[in-house]
Formats: sequence, C-alpha cells, structure tokens
Amino acid sequence: MGRVQDKVVFITGAARGQGRAQAIRLAAEGADIIAVDLCEDIATNGYPLANAEDLEETVRQVEKLGRRIVSRKADVRDPAALKAAVAEGVAELGRLDAVVAQAGICPLGPQQTAQAFLDAITVDFNGVVHAVDAAFPHLPDGASIVATGSIAGLIPATTDNPANGPGGLGYSFAKRQVAAFVHDLATVLASRRIRVNALHPTNVNTDMLNSDVMYRSFRPDLENPGREDALPSFPATTGFGIPYVEPEDIADTVLFLVSDESRYVTGMQMRVDAAGYVKRRPQLPAF
Repeated sequence: MGRVQDKVVFITGAARGQGRAQAIRLAAEGADIIAVDLCEDIATNGYPLANAEDLEETVRQVEKLGRRIVSRKADVRDPAALKAAVAEGVAELGRLDAVVAQAGICPLGPQQTAQAFLDAITVDFNGVVHAVDAAFPHLPDGASIVATGSIAGLIPATTDNPANGPGGLGYSFAKRQVAAFVHDLATVLASRRIRVNALHPTNVNTDMLNSDVMYRSFRPDLENPGREDALPSFPATTGFGIPYVEPEDIADTVLFLVSDESRYVTGMQMRVDAAGYVKRRPQLPAF
C-alpha cells in the first residue's frame, strides 16, 4: 500500500518538469492521475513550453508504474476547458481527492510589453484559481489543494529588477497572490477539513531555469550568456550554496501534502528553497 493509495490527483502543467515529477511520484505511491497541460507556446514566454509528446511521455511513465491516468490538452486560462478535463477524468477514474495547481510560466525580458505582465498573472495566478474552481465540486471533505508559488513571491527585492521586465514583475505579483489565496482559502475550507497549502520552490532544474531568458537574468552583464556562464550565479539564490533543487525534491513535498500524513497541515507556505528565504529576509528582532 502506497502513501496515497487509490487517491485520484488532478495536476496542471503535468507534461514535463515539476508536474511530470509530481505525477510520477504520486503514481509510485498508488495514486491515479488527471494530467492537464497547454502543450503550446505562449508568445511572451521566451523559452518553449511543453508539447503533446511531453504529455504522452508523462502518460507512459505513470502507466509503467501500473496506475491509471487521464490526460487532456487544456489551458489553465480557460475555466471551461479545465472543468471539462476534470469532469472527464472523474468520470473515468471515479473520484477526486486532490488538486495540484502546478502550471506556470516566467516571461522575462526588459524588451517585453505589458502583455508579458498579463500573461504571467493569467497563467500563474488565475490558472491556480481556475484549477481549484474546476476541482472543487468533486472534492470530498478532507481533500487536499496544493498550489505552486515561488520564493520570488516571498522576497520583495525580486520584484523590482528592471532586467526582468514586466513579465518578471507579473511573475512575482502572481506568486504573491498565490500565497494570499492559499491562506484565505484554507480559512474558508477549514470546516470541511480541506487542506490548502502553497509550495514555494527556489530554482528548480527544469526547462524554465535552463533557458536563455533565465541565463540573461542571472548574467545581465553578458550579451548572450549560456548555461556555463550562468551556473556560477545560481547558488546566490540559496543559503545552502547549491544552484538549484530537482523536480523530485518538489514532488516529495507534494506527496506529503497530498497524503494523509498532512491531514492537519493547512494554510502553510511550504518553502523548498535551500534556505533562500531566510538568507534574504531581515532577521527578526531579539525578544
């Protein structure tokens, strides 16, 4: 018996990266998955997003573990599409126990227009709300809601870097709203013992981090920095001195938050950040 045996979990952004790692980790512990991804690029986002083949690979990996998975191409900016995907998944798998609102973009760049700001918000915040809204009618008492934020949403200094452009500001703004949303929704749903928690990673070793736009964010002094140029700067975001965490590190925390081990854990801002937050926040005064 796995830690989430026979639970059904709805995951957005499941085609690759953190979303795929979460689907695989949960399936390894006995869960069935409803997997959703856009499988298209967004014009303001400077690195390619996942495609249909990536989503098919997530399906293969989950099925290889002997679990069921329903996958759908859907945009988290489209509430109707998400509701349809969840309804179809529940009809096939029989229930829904948790939602992991993972999908996100990071449209960095000083050349970007206000559209990048809006795209970051509609995907990274509105997309979380839409995922929860689609799942909510199917969730029983005692269910779990997990939303992906970012350490960037908890550290004010990350919101005013001109090199990141409007999209960078939108990203930080959206992640701050995720933190507030989780707190307030946890309050509202406490009487039903539905746990609502946010997970805030530092750098994660995914396509978002390993992209030209992110390299330029870390090395604005170079015209066309590559990974080897940017890699020495990555550890500046953590207190442990490591460049990034792996998607599997995030998936382990998602597993805890979905499992009954966290049945009394709610309204939390769970940081998987290798001391990135405590490194940057001012120390509390002595008492």
